Amino acid sequence: MDQSLLVFMTVAEKHNFTRAAEVLHMTQPAVSQHIQALESSIGTKLLDRSNKYVRLNKAGEIVYQHGKEIGGLYKRMHRLVDDLMHTASGSLSIGASYTFGEYVLPHTIAYLQKHYPLIKPTITIGNTKEISTLVAEGRLDIGIVEGELEHEYEKLHAESFAKDQMYVVAASSHPFGAIDDIDAASLQQETWIVREEGSGTREVTERMFLEQGIQPSNRMEFGSTQIIKESVEAGLGISLLSHWAVRKEIALGTISKLTVGGRPVERDFSLLTGLHQQQTKATELFIDILRMRKGLPEQA
Repeated sequence: MDQSLLVFMTVAEKHNFTRAAEVLHMTQPAVSQHIQALESSIGTKLLDRSNKYVRLNKAGEIVYQHGKEIGGLYKRMHRLVDDLMHTASGSLSIGASYTFGEYVLPHTIAYLQKHYPLIKPTITIGNTKEISTLVAEGRLDIGIVEGELEHEYEKLHAESFAKDQMYVVAASSHPFGAIDDIDAASLQQETWIVREEGSGTREVTERMFLEQGIQPSNRMEFGSTQIIKESVEAGLGISLLSHWAVRKEIALGTISKLTVGGRPVERDFSLLTGLHQQQTKATELFIDILRMRKGLPEQA
């Protein structure tokens, strides 16, 4: 990666020339020279500077975003060359949306490490929209998400590899805690705890509301499945969550699950890769593991 571009990226992320110089083990004048060289090459200023701050201007934002993509391509180039000379090894950047990433992915990573210890995975957890964006930009090797894709879909290859079953969940002390199935009309007046916009779980919840013809007026929106589980246990409301997210609480008897109209709500787990991205051996192996194991641990 071009040294001046690397210096610019570091300054942009640290918002400070001195801190960037410390990270890069350079002098501050050397950092300034690299920035000037890049701005001269681009033909415009990239940073707004004052005594208090360093900020990207509009041109700088464009260069920064493309620099992220260039950095990802540079790292991938090195890994592909290394793959030609050695067995699968090196870094593997995996992104996953919350349900899969927090409750299923650890089991898959454990299997990967047992059989391919030279592969060093890094994990990014975000909602479906965030993960799909990172994969489309080349900043992740692979993404695993729930629900349907819209954002940046034209830059992605998506493959459904497993099914997820979702249930209405309530505290065991809730009136719903003693039943296994419920009709949709009974859900209308309940307080619903839902995930944020952009979440695959939120998407499926809204789809269920539409299909069942209900429009709950009492809603609380939380940005984490773990907080939702704790809130359901505390009796704040009910939610729609994956079986994988609540299987331990169900086993402990603190949360009960219900079907609506006799069946759970189903959705796909999908793996995402860049549409024209050449895959490393580590990525190929991980995808094979997902397909073989369906990405899922043994049922509890």
